[in-house]
Amino acid sequence: MTPKRFFDWQTAGGVDDVMRLVDCLERADIAWCAIGGIAVNHWAEEPMVTRDVDLVVATGSVDKAVKLLEEAGFKAERFPWSINFYGQSKIGIQLSTEDFYKDFPHRSVPADIHGILMRVASLEDTLRGKMKALSDTERRQSKKLKDLGDIARLVESHPRLWEMLDEELKGIIEKR
Repeated sequence: MTPKRFFDWQTAGGVDDVMRLVDCLERADIAWCAIGGIAVNHWAEEPMVTRDVDLVVATGSVDKAVKLLEEAGFKAERFPWSINFYGQSKIGIQLSTEDFYKDFPHRSVPADIHGILMRVASLEDTLRGKMKALSDTERRQSKKLKDLGDIARLVESHPRLWEMLDEELKGIIEKR
């Protein structure tokens, strides 16, 4: 089974939703990138299963992206920190609207994710995003534990990232 077929099976048709998402953003020439677990999977040596696509678009392009995705058949639900989109599959799509991520699209790189060509946050931005998520005091413990594991996976795959960790994380994550 190819990675694309596995992802499609796992998300009950998520490949079509993700390809529609990518197509909308690329055709409109919107600067964007995947963040979170998708980006970690690109950079880490051992990918893990995820049913979410977290992304960010360039400042000033949020309204245009929302309009395009709604025209492409996605339903949008707005929150103070994000806009969630629902398509035909079981994939979760979350567009972050936090200022923290505003420059990520300009440093993104092309990537093959499950056989789908998309953009992902740079290695350093991916780590920064995971450290920010881990520090969120409102975040559920189960998500924080996943964030910690993602940070460890990134540092294991790219030992130079060790220097970006704060002292607390250096006490938890083993240096390779």
